[in-house]
Amino acid sequence: MNKEIKDVFFDLDHTLWDFDRNSGLAFAKIFDKNEIDVNLDEFLKVYSPINFQYWKWYREERVTKSQLRYGRFKKTFDALNINVADDTIDRLSEDYITHLPDHNYLFDGAIELLEYLKPKYKLHIITNGFEEVQHKKLKNSKIDSYFDTVTTSEAVGVKKPNPRIFKVALQEANATAVHSMMIGDTYEADILGAEGVNMKTICYNYHNLKMPNKQVVVDDLLDVRNYL
Repeated sequence: MNKEIKDVFFDLDHTLWDFDRNSGLAFAKIFDKNEIDVNLDEFLKVYSPINFQYWKWYREERVTKSQLRYGRFKKTFDALNINVADDTIDRLSEDYITHLPDHNYLFDGAIELLEYLKPKYKLHIITNGFEEVQHKKLKNSKIDSYFDTVTTSEAVGVKKPNPRIFKVALQEANATAVHSMMIGDTYEADILGAEGVNMKTICYNYHNLKMPNKQVVVDDLLDVRNYL
C-alpha cells in the first residue's frame, strides 16, 4: 500500500474496459443489422487509426461530437472504396453508440485489481467518453460499484488533458492532487493531463508506445499493485 495516496482515478476505455474487443462486436452487430457488406477485419484495420486521429482532434476541440461520429465512418468507407449514403452513415453512427455497451469485456486482471484497491483507496473514473455511454459501460460490466465518483468530459465541458476536468474530478471526489494517482492508457490525455495538476501517474501502456524513462509504466494491469 502507498500511504501517500488516498484516491485513485482511472480512465475507462482501453484501461479497464476492453474497448477494441467490445467495439468490434458492436460493429459486427450494426453491419448485420443495416446489411452492410464489408469484411469486419479489413474495416477495423482502416477504422482504428482514423478513429484514433478523430479522438485526438476531439480532445483538441478541432471537431465536434457529431463530426467525430460521422467523420470516422465516412473516411473509413471512402478509404475502402465502399459507397455508403450519408443517411446510412448517420444511422450506423447512432446504432454504434446504442450497441457499444452491449458487450462489456474487461481487460484481464481488471476485477482483481479493483478488488485489491477498493479496501485501501477511494476509486474514481475520469473519462473523455460520451456521457450516455460511459455510465452504461460501468453498469453493464458490473464495475460501477467500485467507484465513488465518475467524471465525464461532456459533463464538465472540456476533455482530458484540459486541467479543468481533473480539477473538477478532484473536487467531486473531495481529493487532493498530491495524494491522488491517475491510471490511464493515453500519455497525452491521461498522464500529461494529470501531471499538469500535480497528480501522480501510472501509464497502462496498452498501445505499446515508447515512454519517457521517468514515467511509471505497466504492461499488465495487475502490475499496478507494485505501486499501490
